[in-house]
Amino acid sequence: MNKTKIDWADRTWNPVIGCLHDCQYCYARKIAHRFGFKDKESVFDCSKLHDRRNKIIGNPYPYGFDPTFHRYRLNEPSKIKKPQNIFVCSMADLFGEWVPDEWIKAVFEACEKAPQHRYLFLTKNPERYYRLWDDISICIPNNFWLGATITNSTDRYFYSLDRMQNSFLSIEPIHENLEGFDDIPSHRFPDWCIIGAETGNRKGKIIPKREWIENIIGVCRRANVPVFLKNSLREIWQDPLIQEYPW
Repeated sequence: MNKTKIDWADRTWNPVIGCLHDCQYCYARKIAHRFGFKDKESVFDCSKLHDRRNKIIGNPYPYGFDPTFHRYRLNEPSKIKKPQNIFVCSMADLFGEWVPDEWIKAVFEACEKAPQHRYLFLTKNPERYYRLWDDISICIPNNFWLGATITNSTDRYFYSLDRMQNSFLSIEPIHENLEGFDDIPSHRFPDWCIIGAETGNRKGKIIPKREWIENIIGVCRRANVPVFLKNSLREIWQDPLIQEYPW
């Protein structure tokens, strides 16, 4: 588990890495391909990639960005006693359709063994949150925050958060002025909204406009939802960044 420069978290924890969404702007994929290697398209369990002292043996990205379960990392939250805001699986989508239920259950159980922390999850597949509750009877603790990621108006994932306790929306990277965002009823709105710009030097990188951000903030203010502007928006926003938390 590592300390992180991500604005809204204290640490990142990656018991699972890898994703099959194939987003062109994904920073995690670039890191994995830089430091790992690619074997084949599949899903891997790396429970043997550690020694008796629980230290990593070999490359932390042994299969590039293919979904990989680093089972030996499950006890990491329990080793830290001071309460932390932990971004779970910053290098993966833990709730992608390719991730076995058993992996998710194992991660949740590890979180429950260290209840002093606040755990934040993000996915492009928030419908699976509900299926986990209904199909395998997972109980979501109060210190879990469940988020969905959107980038443009065609991403309608936020409509899947309406029955969810401790929900949040990550609009990152914001790629356009979100049409229909202000049509969301207040009772269906998430409990927190994070906004960020695309980083890196990708060809075709989209630079957001200030009015896109202002529109989202206006909707959040009317719904009484706290807003967190990431440091990636500093040059665009120019004014002091709004960085509010819901807790």
